[in-house]
Amino acid sequence: MVRVGLIGFGLAGQAFHAPVIRAVPGMELACIVERRGTRAHEKYPGIRVARSLEELLSDREIQLCVVATPNDSHFELARACLLAGRDVVVDKPFAPTLAETEELVGLARERGRLITVYQDRRWDGDFLTVKKIVASGRMGEIAEYECRFDRFRPQPKANAWRERADQPGAGVLFDLGPHVIDQALVLFGEPKAITASAFCQRETSQVDDSFDVCLEHPGLRAMGRARIIAFAPGPHFLIHGTKGTFMKYGMDPQEARLRGENVPEGTDWGADWGEEPESLWGTLSLVGEPSVRVKTERGDYRGFYENVRDAIDKKAPLDVTPEQALRTMRAVMLAHKSSRQQRTVEWGEEVE
Repeated sequence: MVRVGLIGFGLAGQAFHAPVIRAVPGMELACIVERRGTRAHEKYPGIRVARSLEELLSDREIQLCVVATPNDSHFELARACLLAGRDVVVDKPFAPTLAETEELVGLARERGRLITVYQDRRWDGDFLTVKKIVASGRMGEIAEYECRFDRFRPQPKANAWRERADQPGAGVLFDLGPHVIDQALVLFGEPKAITASAFCQRETSQVDDSFDVCLEHPGLRAMGRARIIAFAPGPHFLIHGTKGTFMKYGMDPQEARLRGENVPEGTDWGADWGEEPESLWGTLSLVGEPSVRVKTERGDYRGFYENVRDAIDKKAPLDVTPEQALRTMRAVMLAHKSSRQQRTVEWGEEVE
């Protein structure tokens, strides 16, 4: 049994970590760090609630620490956990700077501990579908790939740290960028260059609320986009190849269910978990063939923590490796650099 300590009980801790950890056989959510308030105790009365990281780390039986706090605290908390001899999962983004990210990876290697980043959207059903279609070769050589996260929030959320200019790691490029960039890197590997623009669609935004990121490969452009003013969203995935096109609207249903009122409890999430309605299946159009609807693969965020459990037990290699996490953060930071300097940056350039 892998005993887990969850640090932070805001949106990330409540919706994306606690219920998923509790749903994985062989894992026990043993402690939650909530510095103030009573939400953790009310939600999980049988789980110990700590008021500080030191209190959590005093329990030597806790092997895995999950950092689900605001971005500016990721580095110090993850570092403290590694120094205390614990394995660590960090919510994305890894840290606000590449130097901090590199230090954490180096410290984990030095201490012989596992460290990984919660790239849960690798377990989105639509991404699993795209991955399968691209790998099949049915679309021929991929010439253009696009993934969009479109939302409609005309007004910034009051007191949201992600939207405050005084918070390191704030802004949507730090928030959603790691998702779309990580997925593109999984599919196509390191690019030769990045061209990006992080900007504000709302006059009242203090930090970027939208972005365009282009990962430039030989013969291929992989685009990641996010919009905050998109009442009618565009396709979530749009892929063009030499033999056809795949287009997919709608987002994976898991996030909405985890953020809703009927959050699943325990390990039985039902046979329909992660299943998408046929109305949201993507369309594959191949040269010389009639267009067909492609059933979306079943998504399941539990796969991330199942892999972490197995990696800790030496039964499987880690899916989201530290090297991949470093690669994703390099791309995020280069995208910021490209946007600031309004130019294309090469992959090997220094990150400022």
